[in-house]
Amino acid sequence: MKRLYADLHLCPNLKDSEQVVCMTRKASELGYHLIAMSLPSNFPGEKIQQLRNICKEAKVDFASRVDLKPRTPKELINSLRKLRRRFEIIAVMYESKHVARQAAKDRRVDLLNFPLTSFRKRFFDKAEAELASNSLASFEIDIKPLLTLEGPARIRLLSSLRREAAIAKAFHVPIVVSSGASNELLMRKPREPAALTSLFDLDEASAIEAVSKNPLAIVKRNREKLSPNFVAPGIRIIRGGKDC
Repeated sequence: MKRLYADLHLCPNLKDSEQVVCMTRKASELGYHLIAMSLPSNFPGEKIQQLRNICKEAKVDFASRVDLKPRTPKELINSLRKLRRRFEIIAVMYESKHVARQAAKDRRVDLLNFPLTSFRKRFFDKAEAELASNSLASFEIDIKPLLTLEGPARIRLLSSLRREAAIAKAFHVPIVVSSGASNELLMRKPREPAALTSLFDLDEASAIEAVSKNPLAIVKRNREKLSPNFVAPGIRIIRGGKDC
């Protein structure tokens, strides 16, 4: 059976339609089955449909994603209430430990994404992982900084990622590896980001799942929930009518 790959964090300039098209085509050429782009929370529905059409032409599936950067737990809860049914993927990036804890325990959050260069704000510890293990959140790692950082900054990042990846595995928190690419030059074939995870001690099987099974499972789960036939986990409307 052919393995399908996904990149859940492409960051093109959405005002530059040429770049959006180029990155979409590049993803298809590199062998991705599904991509997600980071969109503003107020991004119009008709423009999301335009992105779907661009991806359809390039023969790659598209998932809508929003990156939340709340300053307080209350702000996060309000944003989730407004946006959960508008986007297929919700990622949360943090400025405080209180927000990180709230996001980790909220089942409406899909991805926990920590500041890659602000090491004092990387709050993924055992307490965070334990909360995430009881919800549906995955730990997302962007590869872009590994390609762009140099010297001590890259060393500190790898040290943090080794610790965090080990904690995620110990608490059975799914790991998702994304590109975080802002242009096509930073995009790589799926197995190349997977190979880079060896730098922070992720084994081969877990690395492949991080670019295939884990991200695809998030999108599949949320599409089922956003379907008009969804009633509750495990309950779907198969047929409607007066006799039902």
